[in-house]
Amino acid sequence: MKTMKTALGMLALLVLTSCTISGLNNGTPEQRRQSIQSMRQEVLAELYAIKPDTRAQLVDAAGYAVFSNANINLIIASFGGGIGVIHDNTSGVDTFMRMGEIGIGIGAGVKDFRAVFVFHDADALERFLDVGISIGGQADAAAKAGDLGAAVGGEAVIDNVSVYQLTQSGLALQATVKGTYYWQDSDLN
Repeated sequence: MKTMKTALGMLALLVLTSCTISGLNNGTPEQRRQSIQSMRQEVLAELYAIKPDTRAQLVDAAGYAVFSNANINLIIASFGGGIGVIHDNTSGVDTFMRMGEIGIGIGAGVKDFRAVFVFHDADALERFLDVGISIGGQADAAAKAGDLGAAVGGEAVIDNVSVYQLTQSGLALQATVKGTYYWQDSDLN
């Protein structure tokens, strides 16, 4: 019975997460761009409330990106996807992006989270726009639904890029090595 409740709970979180991401994928290209811009503003407001010094980091950086991600970890495999936008502080140009990830490791769960990348120099920003690949490890625990629960997110600085992760909802306990690919969304750019 306990296993069935856990499975149903994870299924419910999967549906919630899918709805969150798909909400950014619905409508005309202009409506989708507007939804992504709104998501960006909400995520940045939350990040500034949690870590106020990031506001100055983003202003001083070459650019930044904000992504909405959904991740599913089933025993030894991890899959995820999302959508976001990169802002170039020098030109003022926004580039709309998609992402997909796959990994291996131990864990189980579903997690809906947001990621903010701060590109501290123009080379880091250009590399991300041109190559769009990230390989790394992740270990985390999250149990959150709306304003309830707790999440242990991450902050990392790699190759002149700071990455902040904010968990929105989910139930996950995982340790994975994963690769993430980011690419420009041809329908929105």
